[in-house]
Amino acid sequence: MKTLILKFLTNCITPLEEEKLCKWLKETKNKNTFKTYVHDIYALNMHYSNSIDDIDADILFNNILSNIQKPNNPIKPVTPLWIKYAVAASITILISLAFIFNNDNSQVVEPIIVNNTIKTGTDKATLTLESGEEVALTKGTSIQTPHANSNGEAIIYKNTSSQQLVYNYLTVPRGGQFQLTLSDGTQVWLNSESQLKYPVSFTDGNSRQVELVYGEAYFDVSPSTEHQGSNFKVYHKAQEIQVLGTEFNVKAYKDETHVYTTLAEGKVSVSTENENNVLEPNEQSNLNTTNKNLTVSKVNVYSETSWKDGIFSFIDKPLKDVTKVLERWYDVDVIFMNQSLGIVEFNGVLGKDQSIEEILGAIKSISINNYEINNKTIIIK
Repeated sequence: MKTLILKFLTNCITPLEEEKLCKWLKETKNKNTFKTYVHDIYALNMHYSNSIDDIDADILFNNILSNIQKPNNPIKPVTPLWIKYAVAASITILISLAFIFNNDNSQVVEPIIVNNTIKTGTDKATLTLESGEEVALTKGTSIQTPHANSNGEAIIYKNTSSQQLVYNYLTVPRGGQFQLTLSDGTQVWLNSESQLKYPVSFTDGNSRQVELVYGEAYFDVSPSTEHQGSNFKVYHKAQEIQVLGTEFNVKAYKDETHVYTTLAEGKVSVSTENENNVLEPNEQSNLNTTNKNLTVSKVNVYSETSWKDGIFSFIDKPLKDVTKVLERWYDVDVIFMNQSLGIVEFNGVLGKDQSIEEILGAIKSISINNYEINNKTIIIK
């Protein structure tokens, strides 16, 4: 049960394991054991890290217990306090466990840093207007266009209706992220290396349609009931998603052969040229763009969507997939000295605001022997 508690605290627990943990917590003595263990982990983290703010472990425990005992509740951070704790504590927990279980008294090999020019990702994007003009959106810079305003972290379109569809493009480079509010109130989070095409305004009563040209985006769709029944569609060259009002994530990178659609709330219909599937919450469709096969499976939604909250959450992810995420966010290239390292699985919850050396340090303590940084190239050893 201690293993399940730790997996829950680091967002690595499966739905079946969480159900088992919930049943176990129905007994008072088990609640006390759980509370003691949470306190122990908190104390462990405080011992190894002086950077985390002093938070009340009793409040933390009560928040966690309240969340875990809610029936049919997908795994999400309980409060901003829990998010703060998870990001700060999980690395220390993982490093401490790695030390306890893997310490063979051998000499620690220090990473090789030739010239670290890698910067943490930030809010930035390029807005392409209907005229073809390109406008740079950067954190801390305010921009105003005929249809929208931006504070450098998000762009918000005016709530207008038009009989003529005029399109803008929002392009986020590697090392960037950006938020967008469409004219109908739909909120979109764009991940690194992504592009979205959308109208500057919608026509009430007509279908609201946008296109994820490539990359990853999280959608919180304004309900159709507020727009004269207009449904909402997200197009990609390989599939179409139709919704009425919901939250979901679409991952469709140019250099990957699979398109993933993950449903957080509501219901969506995912269609290809060959078939159609309706997703329920906590389900993910996986479209193989090579053979056109479409499959559906249960997933940990928070792990798939935590990127928009400033968190990397990895559950049994091969290092080649983990490093692909790091390449996009830190705008780097990763090379494996031994290709077999790419299939080593990694579990952990990491903060997107951490330096690349902090991230690699956590991975090194668990999964790899060493790493080297040379300008913007990372070599995994």
